[in-house]
Amino acid sequence: QVQLVESGGGLVQPGGSLTLSCATSGIIFSGYTMGWYRQTPGKERELVAAITSSGGTNYADSVKGRFTISRDNVKNTVYLQMNSLKPEDTAVYYCNANLRRPGTVFDHWGQGTQVTVSS
Repeated sequence: QVQLVESGGGLVQPGGSLTLSCATSGIIFSGYTMGWYRQTPGKERELVAAITSSGGTNYADSVKGRFTISRDNVKNTVYLQMNSLKPEDTAVYYCNANLRRPGTVFDHWGQGTQVTVSS
């Protein structure tokens, strides 16, 4: 059974920092591209950051220079270090594991963790 369990969300003041973690089980973690997405009410889920199996990263323009995604292939965990947080970063953050093979896609999601940036 595949499980992605996010943790680390919460309430933080503007300018503060949080680190999100996503612990996985039931997948060959090292082969997956891992991503963090976020969603606010009434809006589509958007990609925040992703890291490939080889360690390549990409970020949404809105978080470049402030957020850092990383992975630990021993702990089967992906992290999102979020610095200089802004109120507009408030959202539910979701962890995603994605693996593409010819003819099929393996796509798994966590349950989400709330991040609220407010004074």
